[in-house]
Amino acid sequence: MRLTAEIWVSAYLTRLRLVEIPAFVVKRGDNTAGAVLVKLNTLDGKACCFQRSFDLMTGDRKWVVLVEGDEALVDQSVTKQRGFDPDLWVIEVEDKQGRHLLDEDDLS
Repeated sequence: MRLTAEIWVSAYLTRLRLVEIPAFVVKRGDNTAGAVLVKLNTLDGKACCFQRSFDLMTGDRKWVVLVEGDEALVDQSVTKQRGFDPDLWVIEVEDKQGRHLLDEDDLS
């Protein structure tokens, strides 16, 4: 059974807070089934946005880069995605070192 979006977001924010990585909800989506985008802001004018992807061949879920580059370009892409999906969650992580914890096994 999969976690609801709200529970996953809460757990993710807690994990980030425990290692002192600032993060916040930019857009709250549907509590149950909303998709989640994670924007990583490296505080140097650059950013990267991740989305969860499902591999049909293996059944695995993993985080993949949706868009990266200048923060303004990433923000435009996030705004566009929000226009397509009103149930979408957007989380912004701010870390100069580029840490986001999405590559940890139990966050997929």
